[in-house]
Amino acid sequence: MSTLAEVLERYWGYTTFRPLQEDAMRAILENRDSLVVMPTGAGKSLCFQAPAIVRDGLAVVVSPLISLMKDQVDTLVANGVAAACYHSALQPHVKTEVATGIREGRYSLLYVAPERLVGEGSDGFTNLVGRRPLSFVAVDEAHCISQWGHDFRPEYRQLAELRHRWPDLSFHAYTATATGRVRRDIVEQMGLRDPIELVGSFDRPNLVYRVLPRSTLKKQLQEILARHKGQSGIVYCQSRKEVDALSDWLVEQKIRAVPYHAGLDDDVRHRHQDKFLNEDIDVVVATVAFGMGIDRSDVRFVIHAGAPQSLEHYQQESGRAGRDGLEAECVLIVSGADFLRWKVMLERNGELSDARKTLLRDIERYASSVGCRHKRLVSYFGETWTKDDCGACDYCLGELEEMPDSVTLARKILSCVARVQQRFGILHVVNVLRGAETDSVISRGHSLLSTFGLLKDASIDEVRGYIEQLIAEGFLVQTDGEYPILMMTAEGVALLKDAGAAPGLVLARQRKVEKGKLPKRSKTETESWSGVDKDLFEELRALRLRVARERGVPPYVIFHDTTLRELARLKPADMDAMRHIYGFGEKKVNDLGEAVLEVIKAGS
Repeated sequence: MSTLAEVLERYWGYTTFRPLQEDAMRAILENRDSLVVMPTGAGKSLCFQAPAIVRDGLAVVVSPLISLMKDQVDTLVANGVAAACYHSALQPHVKTEVATGIREGRYSLLYVAPERLVGEGSDGFTNLVGRRPLSFVAVDEAHCISQWGHDFRPEYRQLAELRHRWPDLSFHAYTATATGRVRRDIVEQMGLRDPIELVGSFDRPNLVYRVLPRSTLKKQLQEILARHKGQSGIVYCQSRKEVDALSDWLVEQKIRAVPYHAGLDDDVRHRHQDKFLNEDIDVVVATVAFGMGIDRSDVRFVIHAGAPQSLEHYQQESGRAGRDGLEAECVLIVSGADFLRWKVMLERNGELSDARKTLLRDIERYASSVGCRHKRLVSYFGETWTKDDCGACDYCLGELEEMPDSVTLARKILSCVARVQQRFGILHVVNVLRGAETDSVISRGHSLLSTFGLLKDASIDEVRGYIEQLIAEGFLVQTDGEYPILMMTAEGVALLKDAGAAPGLVLARQRKVEKGKLPKRSKTETESWSGVDKDLFEELRALRLRVARERGVPPYVIFHDTTLRELARLKPADMDAMRHIYGFGEKKVNDLGEAVLEVIKAGS
């Protein structure tokens, strides 16, 4: 029997384990139940794929989406692993072929949907596997089983029945995002027996997080996209109408983009998803209907053109960037109106519970707060943050400018809210503070207030930003309803009366930058390109694309960008040297080594 280390190197070309991977694999080999929480890009899938090769029998992997199964199986087969998937979308002859392969013991891994696994009758899974010995059951995207998870799926609850069907098998749950509450629910719903719980760091140091107050959205998008020419990315919107409009506009800007939302026909959605996976287009503009099951590793940016429903959603959606561990940018373009829109929509659907309100407040605080974004995210999931500077967010990269006397600034704003008798919305308060002589301000006599023009040198976006930060910090609150009013909280009243009531308060604004000047690069970006021959990297990308086209698989199934950059950095001269390249397993060396060497020699 091969060891885990031998399997890892032979099939994946990796010589070391990532944090917690070996512990998770050992749990399977020791037949002990487990719950494994690892962020996207941390090598979670390997935790059950490698042991499936080492152990005898057939490992069953439960996966919620056909596209996710197909991608993972394509990648495994490309690495020389005996794997297959069985689902309703397979052609009849393919189903027959897979069923025969299962009975004959050809596979180490079999991917199935939860519905298929718990189904009965002649097409049921028990009949499918027959007497084939099973080694273990792995449930991917396990947060779907929890009512507290962000993608709850009722059919996942039926998986508890499998414990009774196969009492001697070990069961293993895997997810990228789960609070303590969700983890407890997963253990209970799956009936895990004394599971080992492995929770990795939620931090993704390769992701650069930025938050921008929404002003001129298209201009903001142009600035971000200019940093990512020819790279793949996702733009999330809150509504289908916004998706269609932004997608059309991007195409007009000569950017290869397509829309994706639940209002499109199934075949259109599948066609657009395949175009993205196969690098026929660069950008998908989507609602949250797009994402789970997207295994593309080289997404270099994720933009939210509007706030998501919760920090769990944001962690999951932004986490689709940089799955290969290389640099990627996550930008949240946000307005206070986003949160009001969510409240109205959830209330209309009868879903605005206290729990949903809390989730909205959490993402609102994240968007409006001043401080390290990485710290805010990992702290939300209960992880202790020990770094002084993440070097990978707008705050730590010096893109935000802290106001020198934030308490005085806050009291000016609170005073204005009090002077207009807490009867108006944000825009009106902004106009009074900036000294704007609008009809509304003049007709109500608010141009005569002592707070009129107190912040006349600040822009609309700046003043709105300060107000939203005070809302996030709990000094102001907006009422619900179609016309929300800005009011002071008890903490706001206390601060207005006494400057010493909030000694640590910090307000900030976007630091002004020279036109055309690029943001400071993160440490990951600087290091990942160090010593890389960029022309050779592009030639290797072209080779990868040609091979993928010939084989009918997505390019990232052939090689990840991490492997291509290492090739372009080290420039191996022969097959032996090729075997030491990260991500170059034995099958790929034999299969593609000569073609890669030709490109390297031609480019040297």
